[in-house]
Amino acid sequence: MGASGHAANNHASAHAHAHTPAHEHCPGLLLLICGPSGVGKTTIVHELIRRFGGLFSVSATTRQRSPQERDGVDYFFVDERTFQEWITEDRFLEHAQVFGRAWYGTPEAPVRAELAKGHLVVLDIDVQGADNVRKRIPEALAIFVLPPNEQELLKRLRARGREDEAAIERRFAESKLEIARATQGQTFDAFVVNDTLPRATDEVSAIVAARLAKRD
Repeated sequence: MGASGHAANNHASAHAHAHTPAHEHCPGLLLLICGPSGVGKTTIVHELIRRFGGLFSVSATTRQRSPQERDGVDYFFVDERTFQEWITEDRFLEHAQVFGRAWYGTPEAPVRAELAKGHLVVLDIDVQGADNVRKRIPEALAIFVLPPNEQELLKRLRARGREDEAAIERRFAESKLEIARATQGQTFDAFVVNDTLPRATDEVSAIVAARLAKRD
């Protein structure tokens, strides 16, 4: 699912359904950034936004909003009934239920609107979501960020200090599966190893710049 941000400003833009056939050219660029938890992709995404002036896509979710989160900025917070209606009406680029509980999805209309303006739109998304987005927008650029090795990934997960050891081990196992799915599939245009953050960020930036140059 997409990272929070400003590709849409309010519920009205998410409600407007403007599906465009996948073969139609989009003057902007949709960038899919994927990678396991703890790999550093969020930091890379923020730097890409700073360098290229792009926009985050805002995801919709049925989970409860925390006090510090803003509706329409961090997420579109909707109830289960509304989310299911949007699925029925084909309003999502991708959607999934996480851990059998909350639903998350990327509303298509706001993304299409920003692409039509020539903007760079960034989705921080999982492998399944990237697969689904590429089916609808095959010209999207998909990059998977890898850790230098499994031991370093586990070290980074522990260094975040957000979870107990059991939760870290579960997330580590999920991350290894995510990496396997990504490397065995055909979804991604490039794989970038985050051995050092500045070098990895520069490599991702070079890939994005090259694609933007082709677009122009």
